Amino acid sequence: MNTIILSILFFFAALLYSSVGHGGASGYLAVMGLVGIEPSLMKPTALCLNILVSSIAFFRFYKAGAFSWALFIPLALTAIPFAYLGGTVSLPSHIYKPIVGAVLLFAAYQSFKSANVLTEQQILKPVSNALLLVVGAGLGLLSGLTGVGGGIFLSPLLLFTRWSTPKIVAGVAAAFIFVNSVSGLLGVLSAGAKIPSELPIWLTVVLVGGFLGATYGSKKLADPILNRLLAIVLLIAGAKMIANF
Repeated sequence: MNTIILSILFFFAALLYSSVGHGGASGYLAVMGLVGIEPSLMKPTALCLNILVSSIAFFRFYKAGAFSWALFIPLALTAIPFAYLGGTVSLPSHIYKPIVGAVLLFAAYQSFKSANVLTEQQILKPVSNALLLVVGAGLGLLSGLTGVGGGIFLSPLLLFTRWSTPKIVAGVAAAFIFVNSVSGLLGVLSAGAKIPSELPIWLTVVLVGGFLGATYGSKKLADPILNRLLAIVLLIAGAKMIANF
């Protein structure tokens, strides 16, 4: 029954997240936390699903011309090694749960904020490569530690600082999430983590959800109502993770 429930919820998480260039890790972690999946399986599962969905999102947004190598390269240069480093660290349950809970609460906050979609017509500000290298390192480490791709932190940062427009941010976030998730998963597996036997089923459902969401999102940003519904789920899951650590 848990497999069926998770499959349905994973599908909708992939559908929504991919529409804004994200892989959906915070959504996957949220539903796994609600269902009661053990923490040792949460991180590798979220990263595997993240890799597939973010690769689809990147392809769709890149094909639509929504990408910037100038932003992506310095971010990825430091994020990749730090994501691997974070992935090798297996946090005990009483530490992992509150950290992931805090990440989910932050994701809920960002989902509420992003319900008011920013315009593509805005005055942009320049950013130095040195600052992007620092940002990449910090988000990469956090990604590996928690099993998220870092997009829920990168996207609002890029939008708030006006370093790029929403669709470009979505494309950059998708690529950033992909490389972080691959690197983080390699670190997780090197530390002896196990992959759940149900993973092929979940990969199939997020493949469909991710393709549909990314195809829609590369042409039009996500529905504000869906973002608010997602925020409620993330809020409940985050509070549950923190309360039960």
